[in-house]
Formats: sequence, structure tokens, C-alpha cells
Amino acid sequence: MLHLMKYNIFVKVKEFNVIFWPLFFPLILATLFYFAFGMIEEEDFEIVPTAVVEEEGADPVFLEFLDRMETGDSPLITTRKMTEKEAAAALKEKKVSGIFRVKETPVLTVGGNGISESILQSLLEQYENGKQTMQTVARLHPEGLSQAAEQMERYEEKVEQVSVGGKTTNGNMQFFYALIGMACLYGAFIGFAAALSIQANLTPLAARRCVTPTNKLKLVFTEMISSFLIHFLNVIILLLYLRYVLKLDFNGKMPQMLLIAWIGSMIGVSMGIFVGSFGRMKEGVKIGILLAVSMTGSFLAGLMNGEMKYVVERNAPFLNRINPAAIISDAFYCINVYDDTARFLRGMVTLAVMCVALVLASFLMIRRERYDSI
Repeated sequence: MLHLMKYNIFVKVKEFNVIFWPLFFPLILATLFYFAFGMIEEEDFEIVPTAVVEEEGADPVFLEFLDRMETGDSPLITTRKMTEKEAAAALKEKKVSGIFRVKETPVLTVGGNGISESILQSLLEQYENGKQTMQTVARLHPEGLSQAAEQMERYEEKVEQVSVGGKTTNGNMQFFYALIGMACLYGAFIGFAAALSIQANLTPLAARRCVTPTNKLKLVFTEMISSFLIHFLNVIILLLYLRYVLKLDFNGKMPQMLLIAWIGSMIGVSMGIFVGSFGRMKEGVKIGILLAVSMTGSFLAGLMNGEMKYVVERNAPFLNRINPAAIISDAFYCINVYDDTARFLRGMVTLAVMCVALVLASFLMIRRERYDSI
């Protein structure tokens, strides 16, 4: 069996499609991403949509503070004045990230625990701390009141986007997370080649292999394992390149990243074997299916448009739960940004179940094949 796996690997690494698209293409794309925007520091923060409900006795200073946060050189929020009912509906529909109820003491209501909500909470805390500071300065050192006010106006320069786990975030990293998801799915080309090599009606090599006394199950199993190993190595090379060569913010624990790489490579290869196992479909059609599925999944995960994943989450969240590229991207967020172990494990279990289902379905289709002559 090890003998079969060794020669399967030797054969695969000599094929252009098996090596270029799963390995070199993601590396090239990562380099282009890096030089396009990876070295550019973000000048603007995420602009957070916010509802403002003015109540009786509203604090005019806080309203002015919100206006400054919205109209400054680096705006943090965009506000809309609403009634209580309108604001509650907008928050429920996720049209706004939070509600500032402005009365004598401002109150913030949020609908989640993401970056946007953290920014709003930071703004409120900064205002309250600043207000208390100004009151203390006015009482104890009134001569320094103007200088204290000038320092408060430069608040934007000291704000840093952080996750709820306290880690600094970079909006450009979502493209690299989606790129890893795409690279994992491109393992489908390796799995597709593996499927062709064990179906006698598709290639001469497969015909010769099928007339050998080697058990069909052993052939299928060794093809799958060797394909998984090759693509697992591809994804590891990509991770190491992103982390140590491009020096991107991949600060999560390496065992967790290796787990994502292993299961991600398995889902890509399994998808290729599954599509390659369709009996009478032409090879070009199968390749078209693989490209359509992998590129659509990568697009929805945010590879081409950073906002796309969040658009899908708002309008069709179920797609993000079954899209392997989105699950892989989300898993990297969980270990590098959010520190959300439960969400990470849920994603890994989902991918593992999908992988097992694809492998079993592929084996059943291949095992049913019978040939009148070879």
C-alpha cells in the first residue's frame, strides 16, 4: 500500500494542473494581493452605521461629539436620527450596528459583539471618560481647560480597531483568509486527476490499473490518501509563505492552523474526486463544474469583494454555513481575531462531515462501475 502511495505521489507531482493551480497560483495571487494593498496601512476606520434617538433632556455635548466623529478627517460612524420604534427596527434588520439613546446620560444598545459594536462602545466610554476628565480639570485646574479640550479633539488618532478578543484587526486580512479558502478548494484539481486515474473508461492508464489484481478499494484509498497529503503540503506552504515571508498577521496557534489546512485540503480533494466520479459526463464539463463551484464559493467568501461575505450573512446566512471557502475563512478569523473556539470547532465539524459524505458518495459511484471490455 505504501508502495502504491509513493508512486501515486511521484506521478501527480509531474502533472502541471496538479501542481500549478493548487500550489503556485495561490502563491502568485497572495504576492499580488500583498503588493496591491498588503503593505498599505489603513487610513480610515470602518464606518459604523448608527441610529441616534434624542430623548427629553438630551446632552447637547454628546450630540456635538457624535457629529465630530462623523464629520472629522477620519470618520468612524455615520448617524441617522430616528424614533425609538424606527431605531429598534433598523437594529433588528441589521441596518445599523447600534443605537445611541441620547438623554442626560447617553445609553448604547447593540445587536451583537463584532468590531462595529466594539467601536461604538469605545466611543461612548471615551466620551464618558473625557467628560469626567474635563469636569475634574475645570474644578481643580481651570487654567488648563483649553489644553485639555484640544487633546480630546484628537481622539481619532488614538483609536485602534480591535476584536472582542483584544487583537488588532486589519481589514485587508479578509482577502488572504478567503485566498486560503480558494487554495483549499483548488485541491479539487488533484482529486479530479485521482478520480480519472482509477476509471478504466476514461484514460489508458486507468484501464491498465483496473486489470491488475490490486483490490479496487485499495486503489481508491491510496489515491485519496496520496492526494490529501500532496494538497495538505500545498496549503502548509501557502500558510508558511503568508506568515513568515509576507509577515502577515497569522498569529493564531499553529496546531489550529494545521487542522484548518488538513480539513480544508481534504474538502477540496474530496470535491474533485466526487465530480470526477460522475460516470458519463465529459471531462470538460466536469472541470467547468469544479471551476464554477470553487470560484463561486471563493467570491462569496470575499475573495474579490471584501464586503461580499457580510452581504451574504445579512441576506442568506445559510450559504455561509455550507460554503467551504467561507467556513475556512471564518475559521481563520476565529483563531486570529475573535478567539471563538466554539465557532471554530463547529466549522471544522461541518467541513469534516461534508468531506466524509463526498468520499463515501465517490466510492459508491466508482465501485458500481463495470466494464464490458478494457
